[in-house]
Amino acid sequence: MSPRRSVAEARRTRERILDRGIAIASVEGLEGLTIGRLATDLGMSKAGVLGHFGSKEALQLAALEEASAIFNRVVWEPAAQLAPGLTRLRAVCERWITYLEREKGAFPGGCLFTTASMEFDARGGPVHDAVARLFLVWRRRLAHEVWLAAAAEELPRETDPQQVAFELMGLYMVLNQSVQLIGDASAPDRTRRAVARLLGGGG
Repeated sequence: MSPRRSVAEARRTRERILDRGIAIASVEGLEGLTIGRLATDLGMSKAGVLGHFGSKEALQLAALEEASAIFNRVVWEPAAQLAPGLTRLRAVCERWITYLEREKGAFPGGCLFTTASMEFDARGGPVHDAVARLFLVWRRRLAHEVWLAAAAEELPRETDPQQVAFELMGLYMVLNQSVQLIGDASAPDRTRRAVARLLGGGG
């Protein structure tokens, strides 16, 4: 096997491991993500899985980063080229709802970040820190779009961007729980109405 093919094979194997790992973690939490479980599910040896990450913690961190990349591809990137401020923020909010409704292939248990934030909120360590960092990065991004909207007078000038971002985060955590925990089919539309009120679109 050529070195180039070997590298490509290793990359594909790593991607398979992460895809399966994200699916498991969305249902069972990051602590349910074990080398043995992945080896069994993928028909690999434990050493084969471990060789790509080195430890369970490294695997958990890699799963978080890959889940973040998927989230950005689905939620942020389709809206990134739109006009900044309210237009882009509304598009992001709609994509966020779609992500929670339809991304069952990658996240059969719902939003991995919601699961991880509850799993690691009272713990210390690198995984907690990674979850907190991703949470804050997203909240800051939302707040920045709100600030742009207020600066452009698309929202009242006195709008508090941090407060709006805080409320948006709360809405989507409730949406995830409503869809996953009680199978509430009305939850996406309820979220749309709540977002519309929050962003000045009625509802």
